[in-house]
Amino acid sequence: MGGSHEKLGGYSKEIDIMTNRIPEMFDMMFELGGETPSAAYPFSLWAELLRLAPQLAEQRHAGILPLRLPANSEGMLLQKRARLILRLPAEPGEQIAAHLTGQEIVVNGRPLHIGKGAKRLIQAYPTVHAQMVAGASDEVLFMADINTQLSELGVAGNLICGRKHVLTDELQSIQGYSLVIHDLKPDASLKLQYAGLGGSRRFGCGIFVPYKVISGLSDD
Repeated sequence: MGGSHEKLGGYSKEIDIMTNRIPEMFDMMFELGGETPSAAYPFSLWAELLRLAPQLAEQRHAGILPLRLPANSEGMLLQKRARLILRLPAEPGEQIAAHLTGQEIVVNGRPLHIGKGAKRLIQAYPTVHAQMVAGASDEVLFMADINTQLSELGVAGNLICGRKHVLTDELQSIQGYSLVIHDLKPDASLKLQYAGLGGSRRFGCGIFVPYKVISGLSDD
Protein backbone atom coordinates (compact mmCIF):
# COMPACT_ATOMS: atom_id res chain seq x y z
CA MET A 1 0.00 0.00 0.00
CA GLY A 2 1.00 3.57 -0.61
CA GLY A 3 1.18 6.42 1.85
CA SER A 4 -1.74 7.62 3.92
CA HIS A 5 -2.82 10.68 5.88
CA GLU A 6 -3.87 10.52 9.51
CA LYS A 7 -7.33 11.23 10.91
CA LEU A 8 -9.05 10.89 14.26
CA GLY A 9 -8.95 7.38 15.65
CA GLY A 10 -5.74 6.50 13.84
CA TYR A 11 -7.44 5.35 10.63
CA SER A 12 -6.09 6.55 7.30
CA LYS A 13 -7.82 9.46 5.63
CA GLU A 14 -6.93 8.22 2.17
CA ILE A 15 -6.29 4.58 1.32
CA ASP A 16 -4.22 3.64 -1.73
CA ILE A 17 -5.43 0.52 -3.53
CA MET A 18 -3.17 -0.48 -6.41
CA THR A 19 -3.12 2.60 -8.65
CA ASN A 20 -6.46 3.97 -7.47
CA ARG A 21 -6.88 6.22 -4.48
CA ILE A 22 -10.02 5.85 -2.41
CA PRO A 23 -10.91 9.13 -0.69
CA GLU A 24 -12.31 9.43 2.79
CA MET A 25 -16.09 9.40 2.53
CA PHE A 26 -18.97 10.65 4.68
CA ASP A 27 -22.76 10.47 4.57
CA MET A 28 -24.86 13.60 4.11
CA MET A 29 -28.39 13.04 5.41
CA PHE A 30 -31.05 15.37 4.02
CA GLU A 31 -34.58 15.73 5.26
CA LEU A 32 -36.90 14.61 2.47
CA GLY A 33 -40.53 15.54 1.94
CA GLY A 34 -43.14 14.93 -0.71
CA GLU A 35 -44.80 11.92 -2.29
CA THR A 36 -43.40 8.39 -2.13
CA PRO A 37 -41.78 7.59 -5.50
CA SER A 38 -42.13 4.35 -7.44
CA ALA A 39 -39.78 1.39 -6.99
CA ALA A 40 -37.80 2.48 -10.06
CA TYR A 41 -36.95 5.83 -8.45
CA PRO A 42 -33.11 5.47 -8.37
CA PHE A 43 -32.63 6.27 -12.07
CA SER A 44 -34.79 9.39 -12.02
CA LEU A 45 -33.42 10.48 -8.63
CA TRP A 46 -29.82 10.40 -9.86
CA ALA A 47 -30.74 12.40 -12.95
CA GLU A 48 -32.35 15.09 -10.79
CA LEU A 49 -29.40 15.29 -8.40
CA LEU A 50 -27.01 15.49 -11.33
CA ARG A 51 -29.05 18.38 -12.75
CA LEU A 52 -28.59 20.30 -9.49
CA ALA A 53 -25.00 19.26 -8.78
CA PRO A 54 -23.21 18.30 -12.03
CA GLN A 55 -19.99 17.77 -10.05
CA LEU A 56 -21.43 14.46 -8.89
CA ALA A 57 -20.62 12.96 -12.28
CA GLU A 58 -16.90 13.35 -11.54
CA GLN A 59 -17.04 11.49 -8.20
CA ARG A 60 -16.88 7.80 -9.06
CA HIS A 61 -17.15 6.66 -5.43
CA ALA A 62 -20.19 8.83 -4.68
CA GLY A 63 -23.54 7.11 -4.28
CA ILE A 64 -27.06 7.27 -2.92
CA LEU A 65 -28.14 4.98 -0.11
CA PRO A 66 -31.45 3.23 -0.87
CA LEU A 67 -34.45 5.15 0.40
CA ARG A 68 -36.35 3.53 3.24
CA LEU A 69 -39.81 3.39 1.71
CA PRO A 70 -42.86 1.68 3.25
CA ALA A 71 -44.37 -1.01 1.07
CA ASN A 72 -47.39 -0.33 -1.12
CA SER A 73 -47.39 3.42 -0.45
CA GLU A 74 -46.52 4.84 -3.85
CA GLY A 75 -48.04 8.28 -4.23
CA MET A 76 -48.60 8.71 -0.48
CA LEU A 77 -46.73 11.34 1.51
CA LEU A 78 -43.34 10.29 2.82
CA GLN A 79 -42.98 9.79 6.55
CA LYS A 80 -41.65 12.82 8.41
CA ARG A 81 -38.43 11.03 9.25
CA ALA A 82 -37.68 10.15 5.62
CA ARG A 83 -34.08 10.90 4.64
CA LEU A 84 -32.13 11.19 1.42
CA ILE A 85 -28.61 9.98 2.23
CA LEU A 86 -25.69 10.56 -0.11
CA ARG A 87 -22.27 8.99 0.37
CA LEU A 88 -19.82 11.64 -0.71
CA PRO A 89 -16.06 12.21 -0.74
CA ALA A 90 -14.78 14.50 1.99
CA GLU A 91 -13.57 16.83 -0.76
CA PRO A 92 -15.65 18.26 -2.47
CA GLY A 93 -18.61 16.56 -0.78
CA GLU A 94 -19.75 19.49 1.33
CA GLN A 95 -19.78 21.81 -1.67
CA ILE A 96 -21.89 19.29 -3.59
CA ALA A 97 -24.30 19.00 -0.66
CA ALA A 98 -24.72 22.78 -0.56
CA HIS A 99 -26.11 22.72 -4.11
CA LEU A 100 -28.87 20.31 -3.05
CA THR A 101 -30.15 21.86 0.18
CA GLY A 102 -33.58 23.40 -0.18
CA GLN A 103 -34.09 22.25 -3.76
CA GLU A 104 -37.23 20.86 -5.38
CA ILE A 105 -36.97 17.76 -7.56
CA VAL A 106 -39.38 15.52 -9.47
CA VAL A 107 -38.72 11.78 -9.31
CA ASN A 108 -40.80 9.63 -11.64
CA GLY A 109 -43.44 12.33 -11.66
CA ARG A 110 -43.49 12.66 -7.86
CA PRO A 111 -42.51 16.05 -6.36
CA LEU A 112 -39.92 15.95 -3.57
CA HIS A 113 -38.31 18.62 -1.42
CA ILE A 114 -34.71 18.27 -0.23
CA GLY A 115 -34.45 19.88 3.19
CA LYS A 116 -31.50 20.67 5.41
CA GLY A 117 -28.64 18.23 5.63
CA ALA A 118 -26.59 16.78 8.46
CA LYS A 119 -23.16 15.23 8.10
CA ARG A 120 -22.56 11.71 9.44
CA LEU A 121 -19.06 10.30 9.70
CA ILE A 122 -18.50 6.71 8.65
CA GLN A 123 -17.45 4.48 11.53
CA ALA A 124 -15.70 1.11 11.52
CA TYR A 125 -18.10 -1.74 12.32
CA PRO A 126 -17.26 -5.48 12.26
CA THR A 127 -20.42 -6.27 10.29
CA VAL A 128 -21.75 -4.31 7.32
CA HIS A 129 -24.59 -4.83 4.88
CA ALA A 130 -25.50 -3.69 1.38
CA GLN A 131 -29.13 -3.87 0.28
CA MET A 132 -27.97 -4.74 -3.24
CA VAL A 133 -24.58 -5.27 -4.84
CA ALA A 134 -24.71 -5.22 -8.63
CA GLY A 135 -23.26 -8.28 -10.35
CA ALA A 136 -23.91 -11.54 -12.13
CA SER A 137 -27.37 -13.10 -12.03
CA ASP A 138 -25.87 -16.47 -11.08
CA GLU A 139 -25.09 -16.58 -7.37
CA VAL A 140 -21.94 -18.69 -7.77
CA LEU A 141 -20.50 -16.29 -10.34
CA PHE A 142 -21.60 -13.33 -8.24
CA MET A 143 -19.80 -14.58 -5.14
CA ALA A 144 -16.66 -15.45 -7.10
CA ASP A 145 -16.51 -11.90 -8.42
CA ILE A 146 -17.13 -10.43 -4.97
CA ASN A 147 -14.26 -12.46 -3.53
CA THR A 148 -12.00 -11.18 -6.31
CA GLN A 149 -12.98 -7.58 -5.57
CA LEU A 150 -12.37 -8.04 -1.84
CA SER A 151 -8.96 -9.55 -2.56
CA GLU A 152 -8.05 -6.55 -4.74
CA LEU A 153 -9.12 -4.23 -1.93
CA GLY A 154 -7.10 -6.19 0.60
CA VAL A 155 -10.23 -6.78 2.69
CA ALA A 156 -10.76 -10.04 4.60
CA GLY A 157 -14.14 -11.01 6.01
CA ASN A 158 -16.86 -13.64 5.94
CA LEU A 159 -19.73 -13.32 3.48
CA ILE A 160 -23.44 -14.08 3.61
CA CYS A 161 -25.22 -13.74 0.27
CA GLY A 162 -28.87 -12.77 0.56
CA ARG A 163 -31.81 -12.30 -1.79
CA LYS A 164 -31.52 -11.63 -5.49
CA HIS A 165 -32.73 -8.17 -6.55
CA VAL A 166 -33.53 -6.56 -9.89
CA LEU A 167 -33.73 -2.81 -10.32
CA THR A 168 -35.36 -1.80 -13.59
CA ASP A 169 -37.21 0.88 -15.49
CA GLU A 170 -38.25 1.17 -19.13
CA LEU A 171 -34.68 1.87 -20.27
CA GLN A 172 -32.29 -0.15 -18.13
CA SER A 173 -31.96 -3.02 -15.68
CA ILE A 174 -29.50 -3.87 -12.90
CA GLN A 175 -29.34 -7.16 -11.03
CA GLY A 176 -27.49 -8.37 -7.99
CA TYR A 177 -27.79 -9.69 -4.44
CA SER A 178 -27.95 -8.33 -0.94
CA LEU A 179 -24.75 -9.00 0.96
CA VAL A 180 -23.56 -9.12 4.57
CA ILE A 181 -19.83 -9.09 5.33
CA HIS A 182 -18.82 -9.80 8.92
CA ASP A 183 -15.74 -10.31 11.10
CA LEU A 184 -14.12 -7.24 9.56
CA LYS A 185 -11.17 -5.52 11.16
CA PRO A 186 -11.54 -1.74 11.66
CA ASP A 187 -9.32 -0.68 8.76
CA ALA A 188 -10.99 -3.20 6.43
CA SER A 189 -14.44 -2.01 7.48
CA LEU A 190 -13.59 1.61 6.70
CA LYS A 191 -11.97 0.69 3.41
CA LEU A 192 -15.00 -1.34 2.33
CA GLN A 193 -17.46 1.39 3.28
CA TYR A 194 -15.38 4.03 1.48
CA ALA A 195 -14.92 1.98 -1.70
CA GLY A 196 -18.08 -0.13 -1.93
CA LEU A 197 -18.37 -3.16 -4.19
CA GLY A 198 -19.60 -3.61 -7.74
CA GLY A 199 -20.91 -0.70 -9.77
CA SER A 200 -24.01 1.51 -9.92
CA ARG A 201 -23.50 3.25 -6.58
CA ARG A 202 -25.35 6.22 -8.05
CA PHE A 203 -28.40 3.94 -8.07
CA GLY A 204 -27.93 2.69 -4.50
CA CYS A 205 -25.92 -0.45 -5.23
CA GLY A 206 -22.81 -1.67 -3.43
CA ILE A 207 -23.00 0.82 -0.54
CA PHE A 208 -22.35 -0.74 2.87
CA VAL A 209 -23.77 0.37 6.21
CA PRO A 210 -23.48 -1.04 9.76
CA TYR A 211 -25.48 -4.19 10.43
CA LYS A 212 -26.46 -6.08 13.57
CA VAL A 213 -23.49 -7.79 15.17
CA ILE A 214 -23.02 -11.34 13.98
CA SER A 215 -19.26 -11.60 14.36
CA GLY A 216 -17.77 -14.87 15.53
CA LEU A 217 -19.65 -16.98 13.00
CA SER A 218 -16.48 -18.15 11.30
CA ASP A 219 -15.05 -21.59 12.04
CA ASP A 220 -11.67 -20.17 13.04
